[in-house]
Amino acid sequence: MKNKDPDKHKWFHDYISPDLTMLHSVKEVIYSGQSKFQSIDIINTGSFGMCLILDGKIQSSEKDEFIYHEVLVHPAMLAHPKPEKVFIAGGGEGCTLREVLAHKTVEKVVMVDIDAKVIDICRRFLPSFHQNSFDDSRAELHFTDARKYLEGSNDKFDVIIIDLVDPLAKGPARLLYTQEFYQIVKQRLEPDSIMSVQAESASWTELQNFTAIANTLKTVFPIVCPYRAHIPSFADEWGFISASESLDPAKLTSGEIDVRISARISKELKSYDGLTHQAMFILPKHIRRELAATKKIITDKEPIFTY
Repeated sequence: MKNKDPDKHKWFHDYISPDLTMLHSVKEVIYSGQSKFQSIDIINTGSFGMCLILDGKIQSSEKDEFIYHEVLVHPAMLAHPKPEKVFIAGGGEGCTLREVLAHKTVEKVVMVDIDAKVIDICRRFLPSFHQNSFDDSRAELHFTDARKYLEGSNDKFDVIIIDLVDPLAKGPARLLYTQEFYQIVKQRLEPDSIMSVQAESASWTELQNFTAIANTLKTVFPIVCPYRAHIPSFADEWGFISASESLDPAKLTSGEIDVRISARISKELKSYDGLTHQAMFILPKHIRRELAATKKIITDKEPIFTY
């Protein structure tokens, strides 16, 4: 019996770090192109189904995007007593918008993404991701830099969700992880409001950006709550952080979360519930130690970068 040819598939190399690469077999390349800001690819993989790839890094996969987007959105949204106006920075595939719009109290969502082409491509090729959220009458889309938009706006929001690509050295998001940007975000929040941010890898070998983002947020907000979830397509634990003047989602009990989900969310969630919530905010000792030891403050002059 002949051995199966290991190279019969095309392979996508997702570079997690200089020392770690994840290989995905490629069933089909659905789209490959370049926008003004970044490369855009949509591929159908054997491992995680349809994947959105920006600048060579997986952003969302069909099989597990619900984990990432539910844990990014719902802890902050449920911590707020009645979120009506929400701002989303990034989120081009429309999944974050989809989760926000599932909240019955939401009246308006302003979504700002710098790359109109990403949204156009995702509209066309990833309908199971956005589920027509872009066409919801409550959604208002803007194609510009989120920092520039917030600087020029007088609007205030109940919840601000930062769902940006990684801070690549030449990417469009490197100045949206800084102390100066978080100060702008704070100015655009209503009293008793909250923000949440995807905060990079929480892997035991790659904690430097996660802990730096947390430490930087502590210089702007009095309540900063780091948490994490395992995202299989990212190959490890991923970090998230909420920040507020007064709201602390980590203090909500499992029962309180389940009651609020039942009363306020118009669909059944796939991953996030009260028990999941509790688990996410219980950080292991090595992460707590690194968070306590970190002195790095991210600024416009000294931003962070990823690979």
